[in-house]
Amino acid sequence: MPPNVFHRSLLLIAALFIQHAAASAQDTPSFRNDVMAVLSKSGCNLGTCHGNANGKGGLKLSLRGQTPETDYLTLTRETGARRITLLDPEASLLLQKPLMQIPHEGGRRFERGSAAHKILRDWIAGGLPQEDSTTPSLISLNVSPPNATVSAPETSASLKVTATFDDGSTRDVTALAVYEPSMTSVTVSATGTVTAEQPVCATVVVRYLNQQVPVRLDFIPDRPDFIFQAPPIVNFIDEAVFAQLQPLKINPAPICDDTTFLRRAYLDLTGLLPPIEKARTFATSTLPDKRAILVAELLTSEEFNDFQTLRWADLLRVEEKTLDSKGVDVFHAWIRDSMAQKKPLNEFAAEIIAAHGSTYKVPPTNFYRALRKPEARAEAVAQVFLGIRLQCARCHNHPFDHWTQDDYYGWSNFFARIDYEIIENKRRDKNDKNEFLGEQIVKFTDKGEVKNPTTGKSIALRFLADAGTQGYEPPTDDKDNDRLQQLAAWLSDPLNQRFATTQANRIWAQLIGTGIIDPVDDSRSTNPPSNSALLNSLQQEFVANNFDIRQLMQTIMNSSTYQLASSANTTSQHDDSNFARTIPHRMTAEQTLDAIGHVLDIPVKFGGHDPGTKAVQLKGVRNGEFRYSEPEVGDRFLALFGKPNRLQTCECERANETTLAQTFEMVSGELVSTLLQQPNSRIDKCLAAKLPNSKIIEQLYLAALSRTPTVAEQNFAADFINKHDNTRAALEDIVWALLNANEFLLHR
Repeated sequence: MPPNVFHRSLLLIAALFIQHAAASAQDTPSFRNDVMAVLSKSGCNLGTCHGNANGKGGLKLSLRGQTPETDYLTLTRETGARRITLLDPEASLLLQKPLMQIPHEGGRRFERGSAAHKILRDWIAGGLPQEDSTTPSLISLNVSPPNATVSAPETSASLKVTATFDDGSTRDVTALAVYEPSMTSVTVSATGTVTAEQPVCATVVVRYLNQQVPVRLDFIPDRPDFIFQAPPIVNFIDEAVFAQLQPLKINPAPICDDTTFLRRAYLDLTGLLPPIEKARTFATSTLPDKRAILVAELLTSEEFNDFQTLRWADLLRVEEKTLDSKGVDVFHAWIRDSMAQKKPLNEFAAEIIAAHGSTYKVPPTNFYRALRKPEARAEAVAQVFLGIRLQCARCHNHPFDHWTQDDYYGWSNFFARIDYEIIENKRRDKNDKNEFLGEQIVKFTDKGEVKNPTTGKSIALRFLADAGTQGYEPPTDDKDNDRLQQLAAWLSDPLNQRFATTQANRIWAQLIGTGIIDPVDDSRSTNPPSNSALLNSLQQEFVANNFDIRQLMQTIMNSSTYQLASSANTTSQHDDSNFARTIPHRMTAEQTLDAIGHVLDIPVKFGGHDPGTKAVQLKGVRNGEFRYSEPEVGDRFLALFGKPNRLQTCECERANETTLAQTFEMVSGELVSTLLQQPNSRIDKCLAAKLPNSKIIEQLYLAALSRTPTVAEQNFAADFINKHDNTRAALEDIVWALLNANEFLLHR
């Protein structure tokens, strides 16, 4: 053994002899409760630093301090204990590097004389005491205030953090807590003072050891003459939304006009633009409840079933590579039948979870056909049905939620005994193990366990149970209680508030454009709802009405909140999270393609589908049974505008960001050019009927924008046509202009 290592070992042994006596001194810091807090506070155990899977600079700590025992051994034993100098604590690398007395890639982490410096120094000087059974363990964290409204001219608020331990003691840990604001315009000092540069509604996650608590802070501008004005309250939705807006001194937008509502309702419930005649009659109708009548009408339409099927087909990965064309057909048909039969959503989910049998004869088994490993099934079910992104807990305890690795593998164990009998597989690519072409049998076996790779042990079955899933018996693991039947029963039980809340929030986001919890499939303690009262009421309404999608949608759409205009006023112009107005967003790929076809009155052709099939009715990602054929113009358009490939069970797979390529496509792309060149378009029909130019212009506006042109628009278009040598070419130019107008492209 080298002399320097030998000497360090002797020093360490000596330290261990005096450790117990030193640890008994009340002023000696605790490794678990103090030193680990300093490492977190200084950012040392983050994934970007020594908490990385491979560590940094030769030092690897557990991510966010999830295993203090391992970190203790790493700091005191590893590399011959070279990081600690017991005889001269100030000479320890553990102090010198974060003080930048010697080069440190992570830079200065704290100052000499600071609380962090004192804790580490005193711990080393005290003989590196390690915890024993008498050391109190953290059980809860309290932050005061739990939420706050800060009115200008004030721009800051102070937080106090109190830790409660299992011996009943409490401690002020404000200086040791970690503060993580949700936006860059908000900063938090080391002592818990939150400051905002501008009016904003922000969340600050406060973390100490393994506990974290979100705090909402609303910084509002000084509006001394503010008078709250809002449309009439129709139901509990408006009560919850307006009750939150008033103390924030935000006035909601007025109710939108009839044209905007008509177009919004059609896009939200059918994915299509309203027919021309519907646009005419709705605008002129004087019925006082015409909006409620329209909503009820659309909710019972075949187009509604088509659009809901599209949304669930995206999430359930209905695509041909793993399911084959027949699997796509039967799974898509089953989803659509479920929507048409008004199947309660909890029953829909339960049938998928418990499905087994032939992928051709028992359609929901295709969900498992696309997910070949227990972990993949576990992550997909958690994300789609419970709004939990569990992936982080596969390798370590979840850094942003309370789920542990044992939770992950205990949950995954529900899916460990799914197996497959491959009747045939006539795949084209013999080297692609993810391609299947032929019938399969999804079956349950009586053997199979998922083991935690960290411990090498299998974990008992665990529901992802928390405060939203209480009141249900824990799972049992015996031959008389099928694992997936238990899981299906637990998931679909009305007591499972997590499922009901997730799906109610998903429905809200479909209609409003953003979730109360957003993203909708990322529900965690550190991503709290923007309006808890609203979300709780929606969840209760959903359960009370037997998980009826249509009923909840009808309630939402009849509210004043849903019908608010998209215009911003001086109080709401910087707000996008409290539902004070409708936030405009781009139509989806399918909506845009079908809208273009609607304006031109030319159906887009899709191989493998009947003539007249719309983009929202497509069963798979592309042309059904012709996956290996050359993509058609419609396929290329949908891919360009963000249609998902259905390789993930995540809303995030659908891309709604605008790109330069999309702009070029709308301005001069092949789709519109191809459709305009086809005979018998709307323009051709109008010209063949010898309609006056004013009537043609009116029809184009009604088709594209669901309204008649203004006098100025009519005069401008008529003048443009009169100056053109070719009437058809002039009308084509008008169509191009309408299709590129924000009023056409945006859902408002």
